[in-house]
Amino acid sequence: MYIADYHFMDPLGLILNLLLVLASAVSLLLSARKFVHYFQLESYQFQGYFRTLQRQKAVFSCLKLSGIHLLLNVVFVGANLLLYHLDRQQFANWVAGEENYVVNDAYLLLSIVTAPLFILAVGWIGRFFRKQGMKKAEKKKFALTARLKRFYLVFFILLLVCQGAALLVSMQVKNYWFAFLGYWNVLFALLLPLLVALAAILALPIEKFIFRLYFNDAEKKLLENEKLIRIGITGSYGKTSTKFILANILSQKYNVLATPASFNTPMGVTRIIRERLTPSHQVFIGEMGARHVGEIKELSRLVHPKIGVLTAVGPQHLDTFRTIERIEKTKYELIDALPEDGFSVFLHDNAIVTKLYEKTQKPKAIAGKENGDVWAENVQVSSEGSHFTLRIKGWEPIECTAPLLGEHNIRNILMACAVAVHLGLNKEQIVRGIATLKPIEHRLQLLRSAGGITVIDDAFNTNPRSSKEALKVLSMFPGRRIIVTPGMVELGAEEEKYNYEFGQAMAKAVDVAVLVGKKHTQPIQKGLKDAGFPEENIHVMGSLDEAIAFNRQQLRAGDVVMYENDLPDHYSES
Repeated sequence: MYIADYHFMDPLGLILNLLLVLASAVSLLLSARKFVHYFQLESYQFQGYFRTLQRQKAVFSCLKLSGIHLLLNVVFVGANLLLYHLDRQQFANWVAGEENYVVNDAYLLLSIVTAPLFILAVGWIGRFFRKQGMKKAEKKKFALTARLKRFYLVFFILLLVCQGAALLVSMQVKNYWFAFLGYWNVLFALLLPLLVALAAILALPIEKFIFRLYFNDAEKKLLENEKLIRIGITGSYGKTSTKFILANILSQKYNVLATPASFNTPMGVTRIIRERLTPSHQVFIGEMGARHVGEIKELSRLVHPKIGVLTAVGPQHLDTFRTIERIEKTKYELIDALPEDGFSVFLHDNAIVTKLYEKTQKPKAIAGKENGDVWAENVQVSSEGSHFTLRIKGWEPIECTAPLLGEHNIRNILMACAVAVHLGLNKEQIVRGIATLKPIEHRLQLLRSAGGITVIDDAFNTNPRSSKEALKVLSMFPGRRIIVTPGMVELGAEEEKYNYEFGQAMAKAVDVAVLVGKKHTQPIQKGLKDAGFPEENIHVMGSLDEAIAFNRQQLRAGDVVMYENDLPDHYSES
C-alpha cells in the first residue's frame, strides 16, 4: 500500500488530511489581515488596492510568509523521512516503490503526532502575521463590518477549495504527496494578495445585490417625506466644513440631519439615511465624495437633491481621476441632477467653479463674489477666530463673528448663507447660526494643551489650497511655530510639484518643520532648502509616533504646533 493510499482510504488518515487542509486555510486567512485592511481602506476599489500593494511593497511580506511555510514544509518532510529510517527495510521498500506492504507503526505515530503539530505550527504562522499587521497603531481601525464578514466567508471557502485542489493534485504524486502539499502552501502564501482580490471579485455580485436592496430602501425612505428639503454638497475640498456650517445655521429654523464626519460614499450615505432619518426631519444634507467619474451621479440618484452646493474643483484625487477635466465633469454631476426648479450655490474662484456657475441655467447663486449674491467685507481673521461684514444681495450689511480659524472658513460660511437665504432664514437666525459654530474636528481645530503649548489639529486637510490656508493661520500665532506633516497625497503626477511648493510656502510661516516619511517628504525638504530654510530646523521622522515623541522632548511653553495632514495607514512608510 502506498503512503498516499493509506492516508486517503484510512478514516484516521482522511481526518488528518482534512485537518491539514483546514489548518492551512485558517493560517492564510489570518495572514491576509493587512491585505484585507488595505482593500477596506481603499473603499473596496481594486485599482486603489493594487496601487497600495505596489506602494507598500507587499511582495516582501508574501516572500517572508512563503519562506516560513517552506521552512515548515521542510521540517515536516524531514520528520517523515526520519521516522521511515527507523525501519530500513520498510524504507527501502518505500523507495523501491513496492505497492504491497503494511504501513509500519512509525508512520502511524507520525500521523498521530506530526499532523497536530503541523496544525499548531501553521496556526502560529497565521497568528504571527496577524499580529504583524496590527503592530502599528492604526489610524483608521480595521472594522469587521457586515460586508467584511461576508467577504471573509467567501475568502475562507476560496482557500478551502484551493487547499482541497492542492491535496487532490498532490495525491497523484503518491509517496511524496506531503511534500507537494507543502509547496502548494508556499505558492498560496506568495499569491495571497491576489487571492484576496479574487475573493473580492467572487463576493462582488453578493455585495451589489445587498447594496441595491439597502440603496432602494434608503431612497424610498427619503422620498416618503415629500416636504423634506434634500441638499447635496460636493467639491474637491471644503465640502465637509461647509456641510457642518450649513447644518448649524439651518438648525436655527429647521430640524436638520447631516451625514456625520466624512460619510460621503453611496454606502455611507445609505446607512445614515436608513439608520438616522426620521419623519420629524425637515432638511437632509448629504456630503458627496468621489474618486471616480460617475460616483456623484450615483449619490444624486440616491439623494434626489433639490439644492446643490459646489465648493471647489481642484487636483484632489488626481491619481484616480487622471485629469482636472474629469474632476470637473464629476463634480458637476450634482448640478445636472437638480430638477429644473432646483437651486445651486457656487463658490466664486475666478476659475473652474465660476465658469460652471456661468454655464448653469437653473436657479443659482454665487458666494464670495463682490456685489454677487453673498459676499464678505471688512474681513478680520486672527488666532481667535474671525469677524466680517456679511453682505447679502438686497439686505442691509450684517456684522458677524465666527469662532473658526482661517479666511477660507468665511468662504464656506458664505456658501451656507446663500442656502439659508434661499430657505427663508432671517438675519437673526443667520447671525446666531454663525456665532454658535464650533471648530470642526481635525480641520484647523484649536486645542490648548498643558504647559502653555497650543496645538492646531488640521489632520484632515490634505489638499494644496487648504494647506496654504493652514500656513496663513499658523503664521498669525505668536511664539515658535512648528509644523508636523507628511505632505499631500493622491495628487497623481502633480504630487511632487505641489509638495515642493508646500515646502517653499512653509519656509515663510514656520520656525521648525517636522516631516513624517523619509521618502515621501523629499520634495518638501527640497522646497524648504531652496527657500533658504535652516537645515538644522528640518527634522525627518519615520512615523507620526516618532514625530510626537520628538515634539514631547522639544516643545516648551509658548510654542504653537500644527499637525497638518495625517496619512492613512496604506500610505505609511513605517
